[in-house]
Amino acid sequence: MAHNHDHDHPHSHHHHSHGSQGNIKIAFLLNLLFTLLEIVGGLWTNSMAILSDALHDLGDSVSLGISWYLEKYAQRGPDQKYSFGYARFSLLGALLNSVILLGGSLVILVRAVPRIISPEPLNTQGMLFFAILGILINGVAVLRLRKGTSLNERVVLWHMLEDVLGWVVILAASIVLTFVDIPILDPILSVLITLYILYHVLVNLREVLSIFLQRVPKDFSIPEIEQELATVPAVMSVHHTHIWSLEGQKHFLSTHVVLGDEINKEEIVCVKKEIRDVIQAKGIEHVTMEIEFANENCQGECCY
Repeated sequence: MAHNHDHDHPHSHHHHSHGSQGNIKIAFLLNLLFTLLEIVGGLWTNSMAILSDALHDLGDSVSLGISWYLEKYAQRGPDQKYSFGYARFSLLGALLNSVILLGGSLVILVRAVPRIISPEPLNTQGMLFFAILGILINGVAVLRLRKGTSLNERVVLWHMLEDVLGWVVILAASIVLTFVDIPILDPILSVLITLYILYHVLVNLREVLSIFLQRVPKDFSIPEIEQELATVPAVMSVHHTHIWSLEGQKHFLSTHVVLGDEINKEEIVCVKKEIRDVIQAKGIEHVTMEIEFANENCQGECCY
């Protein structure tokens, strides 16, 4: 029985991974600095939107710090303990981020809804100042993260984008409130932004969990791949195919390939190369295949 293993090339991800770390590090530092400013600003302006955002950002800062650390940790290559490498630690960062973001969103809703029932006066000039500052600081982080491809970066991007959107709305609200006294606008906008972000967090969380649970990546169909591999010359059938993703970017496939009994070694080598080419063309980097023969028991029982 022949086995073939086509190994990963971790260095191809090296440059991208350092970019991810740098982007998340900048987002973390900007977020932490701005959170401290926000707490002061929220108390000064008596704005529920700013104060709840400050609380949210404090949670963001903690989870961004975790993400930065885990993204860095995820770059370690395979070893005796983690034979697939540490890439899933980046995914763990995305999971923790999503959970913290969910918790923060619920806190905002709990704080903002009572303000809709009994609105409080606001310092609109202070709100205007902080809104402009918020858009500038968080905007820099969003521009850095926008090109990110890892799930961790995408979840962090939603953290930052949420803040930019929040500040754009606070800017608009503070301009309106300068001319018209409707303080209920502040908590209503706070609730709307939170619900919008909550939706996207749940979408990302679902994707993160599907990878942890080793669901077949959404762009692949096992029946279609088996059908295509069965058209490779000398291949009689393909079964026991499994596809999973390490962290949303690196995909793995293992399969059993049945060949005719009369096939020789050179032909087996050719078949394996063709199968590898077909699979890698689909964006699956790591291929493990088991070669079986037509008269062989799938369990590989020995017949002497």
